[in-house]
Amino acid sequence: MISYTEIVQDFVKKIADKEIEIYNEFSLQHELGIFLRTREEFASMKIQFERPISFFEKTKDNFIKKEIDIVVFSEKEKEAVFELKFPRNGQHPEQMFSFCKDIRFCEQLKEQVSFKSSYFLVFVDDRRFYEGKQ
Repeated sequence: MISYTEIVQDFVKKIADKEIEIYNEFSLQHELGIFLRTREEFASMKIQFERPISFFEKTKDNFIKKEIDIVVFSEKEKEAVFELKFPRNGQHPEQMFSFCKDIRFCEQLKEQVSFKSSYFLVFVDDRRFYEGKQ
């Protein structure tokens, strides 16, 4: 079984060590996808970006969102989904609501599409997202 916790930790360590540069949400998505594609564990799997849920034969009416940021799958297995956030323009209450929406979407994908795993990753560089009022 693939240990996504270790894989995500490896990815975050590369960011911390400045081996990978993340500067916006798109770069986060792109770099994580590249990182996953270079891993031996995923050699036989597809790693795709912004895949519509309709691809998995589900109607979009039953989901809170319409596209998956990163999806890992093969012909036989629906392995994992990743929803990512890297808010850069403040909007703290709005972004926090958006975090909740993405978490719910991950839950829906796991329940209704039968993905083995779902992950929501948030990177922030604005202290107001994790320190509260100042």
